[in-house]
Amino acid sequence: ERRGLDEERVDLRPGETVGGLYARLFPAAGGARLPVCYAVNRALVGADTALQVGDEVAFLPPLGGG
Repeated sequence: ERRGLDEERVDLRPGETVGGLYARLFPAAGGARLPVCYAVNRALVGADTALQVGDEVAFLPPLGGG
């Protein structure tokens, strides 16, 4: 949503991780970046998870409530 797209296809860099992809797509403004959880192929994963061609990636922002 932040990029104005429902879906986006990107070319992976060799050895790219889901955390690295997030950093590449959402450069930190003023040294701050929104904390997110990562999902690859609908499973929650850590930032150091290596990506493969064809993976579906989602960045899940924190939820608020009250």
